[in-house]
Amino acid sequence: MGYQLTLVLVPLALFVLFLWWYGGNGAPMDAAEQAQLMATLRQRLQGTSGEPLIEEARQLLASEDGKEFVMHNCVRYRAKALYPPGSPYGDDPREADKRYGRAIVPHLLRRACVPVFIARRSGRFIDCEGVPEWHYVAMVRYRSRRDFFKFALAINDIGADLHKWAAIGQTVVFPVKPIISLVMVRFTVAALLALAAALFALTASAVTVFAIALSAIS
Repeated sequence: MGYQLTLVLVPLALFVLFLWWYGGNGAPMDAAEQAQLMATLRQRLQGTSGEPLIEEARQLLASEDGKEFVMHNCVRYRAKALYPPGSPYGDDPREADKRYGRAIVPHLLRRACVPVFIARRSGRFIDCEGVPEWHYVAMVRYRSRRDFFKFALAINDIGADLHKWAAIGQTVVFPVKPIISLVMVRFTVAALLALAAALFALTASAVTVFAIALSAIS
């Protein structure tokens, strides 16, 4: 009985731990927290080329609700990576983007923010005048706007955004919320844990039967 109970409780505990980490339905930032965030951004970006981002951050905060969302990114690379003079890096924008990607993964995962879709452009169909030829699109799930801004400040702290802006010539970024989606992360994790528990139980049963059979033969 204890063995069967363990097979239920361990996956259940792991799933509860996952739900706690993955979140997605937290309390929204209050006015004081938003004001503190904007002050931090103004201090960080003052006198830099990123100063226009302050107003864009304000627009993003206008729809703050504490819940998960997906950030949609359209990206066009520069012809050559634009690093500061004397930089030890080359001028390949795709290599610069890879450096950025490697640097941000730990900071994304720490906040349960995960890429849900990344795809390269593979052709042309309907084009609108003045719209760039995007090289790729990416959709990244963020646990909340709070986590998005904490992530953005963290990568600024480590200087990873240097690689991002060296690589990107043009980009369009905006938050979306799925209406229809087949990306069911919580269900998938629950199914995998249940499958692992079932396979473990079957393996343990098979080993037990084999041991009994050997014992009978001997």
